[in-house]
Amino acid sequence: MQFYQKLNNAIESKNSRVCIGLDPVLERLPRHLQQAANPVLTFLEQVVEATQEWAAAYKPNFAYFEALGPEGLKTLEQIIEKIPADSVIIGDAKRGDVGHSAAMYAKAVFETFSCDAVTVSPYQGEDALQPFLEYEDKGTFVLCLTSNPGADDFQVPYDLYLRVAEKVKSWNVRKNCGLVVGATRPGLIQTVREVSGPMPFLIPGVGAQGGDLEETIKYASDGTAIPYVINASRSVLYASNGEDFAQNAGEAAKQLCQSINAAYKSS
Repeated sequence: MQFYQKLNNAIESKNSRVCIGLDPVLERLPRHLQQAANPVLTFLEQVVEATQEWAAAYKPNFAYFEALGPEGLKTLEQIIEKIPADSVIIGDAKRGDVGHSAAMYAKAVFETFSCDAVTVSPYQGEDALQPFLEYEDKGTFVLCLTSNPGADDFQVPYDLYLRVAEKVKSWNVRKNCGLVVGATRPGLIQTVREVSGPMPFLIPGVGAQGGDLEETIKYASDGTAIPYVINASRSVLYASNGEDFAQNAGEAAKQLCQSINAAYKSS
């Protein structure tokens, strides 16, 4: 199935634009899980089960699993297998390299770990992203306007985010591209949308990073079926550090979904 279609199906079937980031930090897990054989896997399995009704997508962040060593990569593989088939899996790997290395990164994310999409850096240009784009049924979200303060170093003052949007639009011949656009600068999202046209946005920065949800949706919406998904990580994963953590994660995901839908209707 073509990536845009799978994402559209997930959004429509769940009436949700929620993407839940899976960024497990061992020290932040509930105390009662610390003695489990695999605390991270146990934690994430319960979070996924409690949130799957409200999540159109999940975004496992490879760095958090890589930091746990070989067992962490095994856990990444295991939790991806547990994510429901009707949810989109975005491998948050932020890859960006040239030639044969890029091809191996693409193979790892799309084939070894069976992700539906990946995040990549555009800095090394089209040839570095081409191995990802050649997977016609997979999505490639290109970093465009990130949510961190450092975006003010290069992306914003030199309008690099707009140049990225222009380039990705030209690369989107297979209709499998998207952009990562942070919610911490909602006023700039409109300019990105004007340049990019109708392609999916992956929007981090709402929740713990303080991005304004209503303003973000106002500028991200363009009338197409799949204009964006809103990512939340810490605000869902760590909604509680007690034995009720999964229930609270589910409630946080539900509330975010309802807030997004309410803002979408009024945008």
